[in-house]
Amino acid sequence: MTLKKLAYSIAIFAAVIGAVSAVTLTRAARNEARAQAAFPPEGQILEVNGTALHVVEMGPDDGVPVVLIHGASGNTRDFTQGFAQELAKTHRVLVFDRPGLGYSDPIGPKGGSLAAQAALLQAASAQLGATRPIVLGQSYGGAVALAWAVHHPDNIRALVPVAAASNPWSTGLSTYYKFLSHPIVGPVVIPLLTAFVDDARVERELDAIFAPQKPPARYGKHIGAGLTLRRTSLRANALQRAAILDEIEAIHTRYGEVQVPVEIIHGTADDTVPIEVHSDKLVAQIPNARLQKLDGIGHMPHHAAQEAVLAAVERAAKRAAQRE
Repeated sequence: MTLKKLAYSIAIFAAVIGAVSAVTLTRAARNEARAQAAFPPEGQILEVNGTALHVVEMGPDDGVPVVLIHGASGNTRDFTQGFAQELAKTHRVLVFDRPGLGYSDPIGPKGGSLAAQAALLQAASAQLGATRPIVLGQSYGGAVALAWAVHHPDNIRALVPVAAASNPWSTGLSTYYKFLSHPIVGPVVIPLLTAFVDDARVERELDAIFAPQKPPARYGKHIGAGLTLRRTSLRANALQRAAILDEIEAIHTRYGEVQVPVEIIHGTADDTVPIEVHSDKLVAQIPNARLQKLDGIGHMPHHAAQEAVLAAVERAAKRAAQRE
């Protein structure tokens, strides 16, 4: 091939790549705008230490405050399809979008460590006057809640881990998260997902998350699948998932320092965060912990066994009051 032909081929290739990139970025931006129009923030945007955080507040101002922390890929809407509203009948409820997800800004080059997320959410709660809340975290959010209890022992009243990731596991990071968290591959692949994966595909994935139960009626429409598919959210979630195992390796030996009442809730049929790997160990690691096993319940007890989770919060509140 002559130099002229090589240059021509390179020019054609560059033009094709440029056109594909332009189409991808245009579609991605359009899909993000559509998702944000369909699922706007449910609450207010706080500025906390220079970071924008989305929080939904419910319930009486004089109620015992409860902070709700959602899991991976989620947002406030995971709690606001009924659970938060029920809890708000007797408690002041603060539901946060974790950093990088929903309408909260990302933090740090790696998406925000468990400790960094806990520190930011604790500061935000204090900014809203909830200096010692009960903290409930589900799945990945349970790991953030545990980091809160370890690193901010004077700023927590009680802890309610729900299907929480708490102890090291042996399976490696999935190929999906390896790609999306990769410093070179991730920024290339993520816009393609935002541009070409439709919301219905995400909604179908919910069946696996809820198994063996089914998602509540209209859950897929309420959660806002398109919010999960935005480029910033995909990247932040992937980075957090890539880092969590190492972070749990580092923190799980410190659970014995937690002194507040702890009410652990976990389903025996949870295949996402298996109870035998996590909560069966966690209950023995924390001096004031109690574990309620929910027979046949999967990874989403706050939907599949809502009354049991609400009751766990009430037990935690009662035990905390008895200590004061």
